[in-house]
Amino acid sequence: MNMDIDEANRKPFKSVVKEEIPPRRVVLRGALAVGCGLLLPAALFGCDSKKGETSTGAAPAGAPDSSPAPSADAAAPASTGKMTQASVQYQTQPKGEQKCAGCLHFIAESNTCKLVEGQISPDGWCTLWAQKA
Repeated sequence: MNMDIDEANRKPFKSVVKEEIPPRRVVLRGALAVGCGLLLPAALFGCDSKKGETSTGAAPAGAPDSSPAPSADAAAPASTGKMTQASVQYQTQPKGEQKCAGCLHFIAESNTCKLVEGQISPDGWCTLWAQKA
């Protein structure tokens, strides 16, 4: 008698078990498609259709400047676009025959460099050294 009850209880579940379960590969492909669909807008979020312009979020020309005035003790931003001496491995002694006095970027009148910030020794050297033409 217990056997009949047990079999009667399983009948409704037999139809569920017989349903087609998709293969794992199909499920993973679907998950990948959904994931890529969600990530695409996030990847394109930073893209800008205006080529050649920087998208720094700066106010357009003529707009009032809402940035606070820099304090006297705040470090001034590097507006020259030059690299630091440490980043180009600047040294005050030449490397063989290569020295700043013979470099394309060296400005002898002011002992400065077009690419490196600060005072530059004519006998110095850095990784940006390029022979004068």
